[in-house]
Amino acid sequence: MIKADNFVLGLDIGGANIKAVLLDAAGNKTRASRIAVQPFEIWQSKDSLSLVLAGLKNELAIAGNPPVAVTMTAELADSFASKREGVLHILDQVEIAFPDATIFIFTLDNVFLELEEARKRPLGCAASNWLASAGLTALFHPDCIMVDIGSTTTDIIPVFRGKVINQGFTDPERLMSGELLYTGVVRTNPNVIVSHIPFRGRATRVAAEYFACMADVYLVLGMIDAKAYTCPCPDNREKTAEDSRQRLARLICADAEIMEKKEIEAMAAYLFEKQVQQVTESLLQVLSCLTFCGSLPFVTMGSGRFLANEAARRLGIPVIDMSSCPLVAFPAHAAAFLLARDLDLKHG
Repeated sequence: MIKADNFVLGLDIGGANIKAVLLDAAGNKTRASRIAVQPFEIWQSKDSLSLVLAGLKNELAIAGNPPVAVTMTAELADSFASKREGVLHILDQVEIAFPDATIFIFTLDNVFLELEEARKRPLGCAASNWLASAGLTALFHPDCIMVDIGSTTTDIIPVFRGKVINQGFTDPERLMSGELLYTGVVRTNPNVIVSHIPFRGRATRVAAEYFACMADVYLVLGMIDAKAYTCPCPDNREKTAEDSRQRLARLICADAEIMEKKEIEAMAAYLFEKQVQQVTESLLQVLSCLTFCGSLPFVTMGSGRFLANEAARRLGIPVIDMSSCPLVAFPAHAAAFLLARDLDLKHG
């Protein structure tokens, strides 16, 4: 067991995945002592969140009650009538899971609030994880563009002279600015990326059904493994390349008997190409506002980092390596780091 002294626990509570990072706050704060990621679809069982969080604490083998830094995006789940309701529910669940810990919520004002104060300002706590990530990135790379591609969404956040210079703060504002793109490498339905697939020389319409997800594309192409396929399969079958090919074939109302293996793989390659283009378009939108910054390198992270790296290659933009940090759980790591720094400033 790891004693709580000198550690900070960071949590990133998403709608489909929860990420936890235990940070050694006494030594090198860039080093995560332990990392845990738990798929959890909050809309299926929102009242089970506290049990999942408690399970993560056990998985990380934490003895005692280190301070907890929280970011979230799960408040958008449609099991909540509003974001306000979602934030307040999440805060209650965190308190149930960590009743004896001091809990801090990272906000869109770039500050931490203790639990009771956060309850008075719930909308300021909503969708804050991207700002924590960008804030930590800015400390180490003061001139860059952070590109975080996860299972569901993409964040594109410019940093200049050590300052985060985003155009939007709320989700709608960030969607308008191109800084938030609802595309990811696991849960995204391919039919929101393309309306047609080339098949035997013709542009073939895709079905408006949930037959496959982008994890099937990348499993077929060998870009992810079954462990990275963190959502349930659309057909509840296995997370294998064979079953993924079957799911992808249904995208044009076919199956693996009708389509040849190489035809399905060509379909996957086409979807990869179109998702790269989708990300690149948002990158160009964000870059169009930054002519005063010159050429900024990309800092890429998330389970879809390979997608960001490909977009950077095509744009001729260098990529900075941040692999010393847990890139798949970066917002949780960032929240823990920033809280450890703030506590040092207050008590040091």
